[in-house]
Amino acid sequence: MQESRPGRRVAVVAGLRTPFVKSGTVFRDVTAVALARHAARELLFRSELDGREVDEVIFSQVVPSVLAPNVGREVSLLPQLLPSIPAYTLNRACASSAQAIANAADQIALGHADTILAGGVESLSDIPVLHSRRFSRVLVDASRAKSVGGRVAAFGRTRPRDLVPVTPAIAEPSTGESMGQSAEKMAKENGISREAQDELALRSHRRAAAATADGRLPAEIAPWFGGVGMDQPLAADNGIRGDTSLEALAALRPVFDRKYGSVTAGNSSPLTDGAAAVLLMAEEKAAALGYRPLAYLRSYAVAAVDPGWQLLMGPVYAVPKALERAGLAWSDIGLFEVHEAFAAQVLSNVQAWGSQAWADRLGLARPAGEVDWDRTNLLGGSIAIGHPFAATGARLVTTLANEMRRRDVQYGLISICAQGGMGYAMVLER
Repeated sequence: MQESRPGRRVAVVAGLRTPFVKSGTVFRDVTAVALARHAARELLFRSELDGREVDEVIFSQVVPSVLAPNVGREVSLLPQLLPSIPAYTLNRACASSAQAIANAADQIALGHADTILAGGVESLSDIPVLHSRRFSRVLVDASRAKSVGGRVAAFGRTRPRDLVPVTPAIAEPSTGESMGQSAEKMAKENGISREAQDELALRSHRRAAAATADGRLPAEIAPWFGGVGMDQPLAADNGIRGDTSLEALAALRPVFDRKYGSVTAGNSSPLTDGAAAVLLMAEEKAAALGYRPLAYLRSYAVAAVDPGWQLLMGPVYAVPKALERAGLAWSDIGLFEVHEAFAAQVLSNVQAWGSQAWADRLGLARPAGEVDWDRTNLLGGSIAIGHPFAATGARLVTTLANEMRRRDVQYGLISICAQGGMGYAMVLER
């Protein structure tokens, strides 16, 4: 290890991801472990890093498999890495891989590690489907029975309703309200129009399509080779619709409030499978190994609101905290990446950041700042690209760091809303 002193600058050396694909399509038969290992393995290969330099692996997953609950450990067991490398998996909902990156940065800054591989993965095509609690007890009792008669008696207690499967819901355990219902409520309470939501979605698709065509997004993607003969390569996200229009988006029916609603499948992020990984190093370590960092992590912050209120307003609280910790003002930020769970959520956050009433609520002297769309989500966002819950944060860090280098921007900011009423923000610097 290099000099182990606390307070070291943490470099984002490189980042890479799989294509993000709609759940139930290309990756429907692929496990989360396979996706995570693919992204990590290709990142190590492209960065030409000797696996022995990696000190720890920190990954994230929101809906884990019961067969491989610690996907981080499975990544650390890649043949390119030493089996003695410790690893763990965390969950901070949609901000999970951003939190994995922050945890890695903390360890490096403290001098506990020099190089960490961090990221996240989600396979919503491979979610666990559970038995009812009553049928689970039947199975346990049957397994403990000491005779055939005992097992038959245990199964004899089964009723048809016991066989109905239980699948994870994208809803708040505390309120029972789904993310989409929460976005619908925010649209109504904040006066966000259907037209504004569709315009944001259209911009997301058009920018993502342009960034795919000019190679900026494909450069961040490790192609996936599928098919029986591994002869069906996929090197782009399959949810991007560069040919969509306001008319096509306006024709879609609301999903969560069919009579009075404005949130549709077109102005929401789709259920998505994918993985992303980021390579982090102490500044001195990167220099010693000859790497030119994309950016450095300057600050991050997490906040939370009551899930029963406006579920996805957490970023309104987190962003000012991250800016304060960075010693920066909104006007210092050259590029922004705002996670697009729903257009209604993005526009509610944008409205609040520019509001004096919200500034008063947050105890700020003035509003955080007005969003300039000429500096925000320039390569599109999650509505077009997709949103594998635990992979999005690492995608945002990679995309922002690369675009900061291309445009020679000194500071960039990431904002992520997350389940549980949480908000996450991170500031990068060059």
